[in-house]
Amino acid sequence: MIQLDGVGQVFDGREGQVTALEKIDLHVRDGEFVTLIGRSGCGKSTLLRLIAGLISPTSGSVQVAGEPVTGPRRDVSFMFQRPALLPWRSVLSNVMLPVEIDGGAGDRRESRGRAAYRDRAHELLEMVGLQGFERRLPHELSGGMQQRVSLCRSLIRDPQVMLMDEPFSALDALTRTELSEELQRIKMELSTTIVFVTHSIEEAIVLADRVVVLTPRPGRMREVVDIDIPRPRSLGQDAHLTEVAQISGRLHGLLAEKTAQRPVDEVRQR
Repeated sequence: MIQLDGVGQVFDGREGQVTALEKIDLHVRDGEFVTLIGRSGCGKSTLLRLIAGLISPTSGSVQVAGEPVTGPRRDVSFMFQRPALLPWRSVLSNVMLPVEIDGGAGDRRESRGRAAYRDRAHELLEMVGLQGFERRLPHELSGGMQQRVSLCRSLIRDPQVMLMDEPFSALDALTRTELSEELQRIKMELSTTIVFVTHSIEEAIVLADRVVVLTPRPGRMREVVDIDIPRPRSLGQDAHLTEVAQISGRLHGLLAEKTAQRPVDEVRQR
């Protein structure tokens, strides 16, 4: 579904050029959940922006669904750290915003009209536990509820790919755990391909089919680790704690290693 080959990204800074990413070769299968972890500034968010078509790579190529990415795509959604809801619009209206912007062009619901999207919006809000809040304004919701609305907005047009940039980072631990479990359930129901950026190693393990570890800037692929824990997963389940702890220790070790000890040519995909 997603293919990055030899991707590099260089930005012009005030004191010269800054290499954010270098020699990224990453293939994400259809329906796969991949998490990206690495130190701050290693290029995780830049990688999402490249897949989304918000920026073009300095070198290499990016493809989604077999097509070169030349700009934003209607079948790719992007969820940010903060909900970014329009304060004057109701919950339902915020969820419907992507449909209003492009009229549903190119979507499988296009022929069914706006009513079909409204029905879908109600389904999504019920799915995340927000049934009955459709007419509420964002300031009437908690932070976790606002992120649930943002999640529904990302799903309203049935995207093939969801890109998520630390969407739960500002939430308290309990709400973060609840939304992680909710996202797993939604993923299992919809089979959407997801690339998820996080600074939490435990969150990366609980959510992912594979965890991609990036080196400090310039971001390179240090290692790709398979996660074989049965779903659904939760840190609150004793059955998963030992496995999560073992993988967590391994990922902590990879993040702590010096870049010089693990050149890009030695990346092992397991």
